[in-house]
Amino acid sequence: MYKIYGIKNCETMKKAFDWLTENNIPYEFHDYKKSGISEAKIQEWLTQKPWDVLINRAGTTWKKLSDDEKSTDETGAIKLMIEKPSMIKRPIIENENIKVMGFNSDIYEQIFK
Repeated sequence: MYKIYGIKNCETMKKAFDWLTENNIPYEFHDYKKSGISEAKIQEWLTQKPWDVLINRAGTTWKKLSDDEKSTDETGAIKLMIEKPSMIKRPIIENENIKVMGFNSDIYEQIFK
């Protein structure tokens, strides 16, 4: 079973949910807004991708930050992602072997089929 992380009202998440459902891929949803995200989970993801890739710079949460808040390091980025989890890139899909970030139907086709 896969676990998909993100927020429910996101167009990219809706594309990922639809793709997974259409392709009969079972998943469990973790909603950042309702359940938050732990520092340990973010640290785990940071072993795969750097913090500046993990942050969704295209989203309104990031764009609303002041320039001082944006000029951060990994420690500051972790704190921001815990406080404002909607600024984490989404979706993130994982199981014990696979971690996929973002939505791309071609990549999903290669990974999940």
